[in-house]
Amino acid sequence: PEGFWYDQDENEWVLLLKGSAGLRFGDKEELLVLHSGDYINIPRHHKHRVAWTDADQETVWLAIYYK
Repeated sequence: PEGFWYDQDENEWVLLLKGSAGLRFGDKEELLVLHSGDYINIPRHHKHRVAWTDADQETVWLAIYYK
């Protein structure tokens, strides 16, 4: 939802398996665009949100949460 930010107690490692997506982070203005095969490590309490996902194909994520 608009205005919603993830702010998790755990670190999150994310791999985009299929499709593409745009991520926003609370401390940055620029959009991070991920494509199939891209990955990112998001530290705990680093506010983030999914701005968009590919409208033309399914977007599939693998997310691993760890302390």
